[in-house]
Amino acid sequence: MTEPVFAGSAATPADPRLEDALCAVEGRLADLGEALRARDAGGIDRHAIELQRALARAVEHFARAAQHGRVPPALRHRLASASGQVAAQRESLARATAALDRAIDVLLPRDAVPLYGAHGSAERSGTGGLLQA
Repeated sequence: MTEPVFAGSAATPADPRLEDALCAVEGRLADLGEALRARDAGGIDRHAIELQRALARAVEHFARAAQHGRVPPALRHRLASASGQVAAQRESLARATAALDRAIDVLLPRDAVPLYGAHGSAERSGTGGLLQA
């Protein structure tokens, strides 16, 4: 069911494709959120790709409708809410990635002395094992 949108003095019905596109985005967001909670790496990848596609379709439909002034306020609000959820998930992933990077840096320091040189032998310091005073 669509609600009328007032553009100037004439009422025009909302495009059902907007509702469908927005429902697809909301569904993909829910799927991605569930995969994130379950820590399902394969699901996260799959749902992130599906969300990206759904967002691209929704943006296309909303941009076309906005050119004609036919975006209902309720749908505009839902799209803004979905955008906020995407931003929150992105921020959550960025924090998790940063925490993982810090843990890896602790376990595998990047500035560790290499065990072997380019020619396969152990690298030695320039002193040759001599003590210098």
